[in-house]
Amino acid sequence: MIYNLFAPLAEDGGIFNLFRYLTFRTGAAILFSLALTLLIGPMMIRWLKKVQREGQPIRDDGPQSHLVTKKGTPTMGGLMFLISAAITTLLWADLTNGFVWIVLLVTIGYGLIGFGDDFLKLTKRNTKGLPGRVKLVLQAAIGLVAAYCAMSLTPAPLATGVAVPFLKEVLIPLGWFFIPFAAFVMMGASNAVNLTDGLDGLAIVPVMIAAACFSLIAYLVGNSVFAEYLQLHFVPRTGELAVFCGALCGAGLGFLWFNAPPAMVFMGDTGSLSMGGALGAISVITKHELVLAIIGGLFVLETVSVVVQVVSFKTTGRRVFMMAPLHHHFEKKGWAEPTIVIRFWIIAAVLALVGLATLKLR
Repeated sequence: MIYNLFAPLAEDGGIFNLFRYLTFRTGAAILFSLALTLLIGPMMIRWLKKVQREGQPIRDDGPQSHLVTKKGTPTMGGLMFLISAAITTLLWADLTNGFVWIVLLVTIGYGLIGFGDDFLKLTKRNTKGLPGRVKLVLQAAIGLVAAYCAMSLTPAPLATGVAVPFLKEVLIPLGWFFIPFAAFVMMGASNAVNLTDGLDGLAIVPVMIAAACFSLIAYLVGNSVFAEYLQLHFVPRTGELAVFCGALCGAGLGFLWFNAPPAMVFMGDTGSLSMGGALGAISVITKHELVLAIIGGLFVLETVSVVVQVVSFKTTGRRVFMMAPLHHHFEKKGWAEPTIVIRFWIIAAVLALVGLATLKLR
């Protein structure tokens, strides 16, 4: 909105010329989103405590320390950075850009699914929430619509192709199968972040790291000069997603202020499903779906640990891990929660650097 109001005045020079630059608006989005989250955070936490009273239901079969240390902590904290990121994007991004609206659709849509899941957990006082099939169907519906819209706005042959990291000219043509593939990427990223969200601050920092990486990727892919120099597939107008990624980073920093150990609030499925879905949508639009699996490798590891655990138990009756997802396995082994969280942050940072290396190693 701010861009659409002031960008036309850039021809007159002066301060209005700043609004034409993506770098300026991305930086402004980070600071504005951070400030907004810090502003509304205390009020929202007080409201969530008043409404929820007993806080988020804690798993009886999880680490027993959680029954004491996390009891009474409110959930749905994802609302604060979901609201901040959305408002910031509407203020600082170019609202004539269709890709911005696609990402907002996925983010808010998945956030509403997560909100419904958290609401049922609170009202029924158990950890089940929405049935798994219902969540998947709703996620698939939003993902399919978003994938079709993204494909419609992307020039051929990129519209239905999948780029391969490290290989500059390889583009796997999927045709109409690209739509379910893209929807699967969004659903997979959303649920992977959801599985990772189990300890104070564990999920939000890797989400910010991934968002920062995709802010750079979106900027480069959307710039014909940089895309040609780095031998990336140029996707016109995707650079505007850097502003949205900046909003995610700022909102994430603000949320971490309240989610740092010991957490004052949990993000809940409201936050984890929406943030994961947003990353998935951005990777689809920028044609870096496979790179997301590298940059978000921590989320992949957590998801694989759950899949391995379930398959092993159902086929052999044995558990590979003491508990899944992976972070709970290390809790069971006696690792302190801050140790697990910080080491997982380090892993996320290293994987992000490997993912960014694909931009040059082609």
